[in-house]
Amino acid sequence: MSVLIFVELDEGKIKKSSQEAIFYGAKVAEMTGTTATAIAVGQADDSELATAGRFGATKVLHASDTRLNEPNGMAYATVVAAAAQQEGSTVVVLAKSSLADAMTARLAGKLKAGLAANVIELPDLSNGFVVKSSIYTGKAFAYNELKAGIKILAIKKNTITPEEIDATATVDSFSPALNDSDFVISVKSTEKATGDILLPEADLVVSAGRGMKGPENWGLVEDLAHALHAATACSKPVSDLDWRPHHEHVGQTGIKISPNLYIACGISGAIQHLAGVNSSKVIVVINKDADAPFFKSADYGIVGDVFEVLPRLTAAVKAL
Repeated sequence: MSVLIFVELDEGKIKKSSQEAIFYGAKVAEMTGTTATAIAVGQADDSELATAGRFGATKVLHASDTRLNEPNGMAYATVVAAAAQQEGSTVVVLAKSSLADAMTARLAGKLKAGLAANVIELPDLSNGFVVKSSIYTGKAFAYNELKAGIKILAIKKNTITPEEIDATATVDSFSPALNDSDFVISVKSTEKATGDILLPEADLVVSAGRGMKGPENWGLVEDLAHALHAATACSKPVSDLDWRPHHEHVGQTGIKISPNLYIACGISGAIQHLAGVNSSKVIVVINKDADAPFFKSADYGIVGDVFEVLPRLTAAVKAL
């Protein structure tokens, strides 16, 4: 028996969020007196998959069927279910993501499992199996007792800080039976965001709104982001105006993020925007309007003109 962790890959590399999931799953394995096994789906080198051992996995099952190179929630659910059955896993862990959302309900149905999403802490095993989840876009918490024989835990990104060890995992080929019905939905193409740091995986994010007055001024935002090694983001009106690409839009109808630091420049803080960013560990707001709603949600606030504050802040970061 083992705790099974689904590893999500990006161009053959283990995603940061999956590193967090591996570490979480390994800790659950310690608590339950078993081992941690990862299941990776798609194209990747064994040397990369073996690095899962640094986060506590002892073994990686690799399903490398070429039909699985494109992320397909239906087919991936079949693969992970087969791995769970082979390993006798009663706990399945994965990082919450768009791909995970597409497969977890199917996976729960296949395994007749209980499912908890947005999990932010290790389970409490003192009286059953209870996990704490973030709900209402981070405004509240729920404690879920999972009574099913198999439990699926979707871990909220950037809430678990993995600790690395000097170890490697063994990598075994895994070839579950796949049917045509697993591919009735197919991925025709994938358009990926580009940039040095991708927004969904970022620890630090510098974001801006219409207070920047136009796309020609975005260099100030990018300069600070580069100095901090941060990703860039924007509010919905900015993407609607085509000042920035849609994949940078964070908010209720955009990407929901939970970085360690979120810096909002010239964003008023409408509730729709807050819904996508209020899980950030620290929020810094820069706005010349002292009555901007965003200040009520900020950990730190700077009342000032972004065109004056940003260059000074960037210079200070570079000096450090």
